[in-house]
Amino acid sequence: MPEFRQNQATKEWVILAPERGKRPSDIKKEQSKQKPLPEYSKDCPFCAGNETETLEPVYVHPEENDWQVRVVPNKYAALQPQLATTRTHVGSFLAAKGFGIAEVVIEHPRHDQTIALMELEKVANVLRAYRQRQIEISKNDKINLVTTFRNHGRRAGTSLEHPHSQIIATPIVPPHVRYPMEQVVMHYDHYGTCVYCDMLSEEIHQGERIITESDNFAAFCPFAARSPFECRIYPKRHTASFTLIDGSEEIVELAWLLREVLAKLYYGLNNPDYNYVLRSAPVGDHDTRHLHWYMVIIPKISTPAGFEIGSGIYINTVAPEESARFLRETEVTR
Repeated sequence: MPEFRQNQATKEWVILAPERGKRPSDIKKEQSKQKPLPEYSKDCPFCAGNETETLEPVYVHPEENDWQVRVVPNKYAALQPQLATTRTHVGSFLAAKGFGIAEVVIEHPRHDQTIALMELEKVANVLRAYRQRQIEISKNDKINLVTTFRNHGRRAGTSLEHPHSQIIATPIVPPHVRYPMEQVVMHYDHYGTCVYCDMLSEEIHQGERIITESDNFAAFCPFAARSPFECRIYPKRHTASFTLIDGSEEIVELAWLLREVLAKLYYGLNNPDYNYVLRSAPVGDHDTRHLHWYMVIIPKISTPAGFEIGSGIYINTVAPEESARFLRETEVTR
């Protein structure tokens, strides 16, 4: 039967309606198989050998010899770093120039790679690039929020096949981010604990939605997942900002978990399109007791329709317990 569930952190409600959905094996069959990509494409600005097609990099690893990760300013950025942040009135409306920083993280020199299939150290190098760029960008006193995300596949919003992710930094912390922060502050004031730590503890205790875990991280399909196969990766150590992750052992451990979850989606659901977002505290809030950074992965299995848009209540047709069980049982080939 259908069931309402509430996200403990945001207080948002979702509806689980598994009787309206399909079995995971049916979802896999519906995913069209993609043709293999070449190792190199002469028309791709991100491939090794085509470096002159991008703007000058702001980060390269390693600095000498052949690069493994490059971060470059986005040629087609929606925001520009040279603009002012002053807010002005247009009649009774509020506006501001489009100041911001937009960068592209080129994750691998080869055109045909993806994080789900990369070598572990290559994935760790991508995460190190995220961390270093967030640290550097946060030094800009105009920046208040750094958002790191990956769009995989056309349904997820990407236009280039080459493995890449993006970083966009803004002077504005939007309500979409600020409102959940207000909720977790109230939780901390009431209970004296971090709601994300509490949620993770309960997920581990119940166990049925855990996909995999390690000493310092856990991957799971959350109790109030908004869509089929939504996955989250939480650090077990309370940390508000991703910039505070240990750059050696912890980051390799996170790389293993991230690659494992994406590989299970790759093999289990026939490489679905997906978005992932690294949610980290706004600039200046890195040491708060109520915030907790995490990663959320959202496969593009379903499309929000009129009810979701009108009410803000999402209908999930695959129970997170079923999603987690399916992913746990999916074998990964290395």
